Amino acid sequence: MKAIFLVKNGATDQAFEIREADRPVPNAEQVLIEVEAFGLNFADVMARKGLYRDCPPLPAIVGYDVVGRIVEKGKDVQNVDVGQRVSALTRFGGYAEFAVTQASAVAPISESMDIGSALALATQYCTAYYCAEEMSRLHPNDKVLVHAAAGGVGTALVQIAKYRGCEIFGTASTAKMDYLKKQGVHHPIDYRTSDFAQEIKNIIGDTGLDVIFDPIGGKYFKKGFKLLGSGGRIISFGASEMTNAKNIFQKLKFAKDFGIFHPVQFVMTSKSLLGVNMLRIADDRPLVFNRVFNEVIRWYEEGIFQPVTGKIFQFDEIAKAHQYMESRQSIGKIVVKCPHTRRNLARKA
Repeated sequence: MKAIFLVKNGATDQAFEIREADRPVPNAEQVLIEVEAFGLNFADVMARKGLYRDCPPLPAIVGYDVVGRIVEKGKDVQNVDVGQRVSALTRFGGYAEFAVTQASAVAPISESMDIGSALALATQYCTAYYCAEEMSRLHPNDKVLVHAAAGGVGTALVQIAKYRGCEIFGTASTAKMDYLKKQGVHHPIDYRTSDFAQEIKNIIGDTGLDVIFDPIGGKYFKKGFKLLGSGGRIISFGASEMTNAKNIFQKLKFAKDFGIFHPVQFVMTSKSLLGVNMLRIADDRPLVFNRVFNEVIRWYEEGIFQPVTGKIFQFDEIAKAHQYMESRQSIGKIVVKCPHTRRNLARKA
């Protein structure tokens, strides 16, 4: 099979090579998927830059979500069957024509579901659902801040907050303000031209926010924590700001920008900090992840979730896809098609 290997940390045009690789073999609890397409996530960028601690030693096949068809399954797999079209979370290995993953990280989907939606549901929407429904239930009139609100997880979080009847604040760049308004964000904030903390204070005064969803970290986290009211929660599920750190001194500054916290601060102010890493949940709590995944599919079928596909790239355009994601110009899910997708469509025709 063809696979895209991450061979070197650094620039996109030098980081990847397309190579032949052995087709993976599923164990008793896994399935083998012929991949139609795989998605990009910001963790891919972090891995490419050498900033993702869970990334396997190079050369490695990264990739966290795929859409495709099951072609083989282990003897203990009960929840899915060979021949089913599925969306799946992968523990790396997604940048390939075939990928293997735990059956608990797979959900059947319709033949008509578009590849962008299928990929977004596996990673972005499961992350958003777990953050907003499992870790911190939202309620009507809650004041909710979503950072990077035009991204894949951000879009999903906005849709959940809208469904729950919240007052939504969302940050994004200048070009994405109209998108935020269309998605239902009541207070779009351009982080490039405004101080988001001051903008929110001007709107709500001393009331304080109820929930903050933060995939950025650094100074955004520190400022956000100060905006929380009593009973407020900040859910941290990424540290994309760290990609701007070019050397050890900038990395240390990034860590310092988070601030130093003590449990007494949380008790005295009745505030909470929650951390989310969906790979850890899928690894260590497979039944939880499977429950979340199936709920996400149900919400999609009921029209609550409406994923947005950002841009679709071809297999040999992986460097361009990474450049596009890192540019922060993207809205919604970035998709990369596998080369055999066109062959399969031709055979069906």
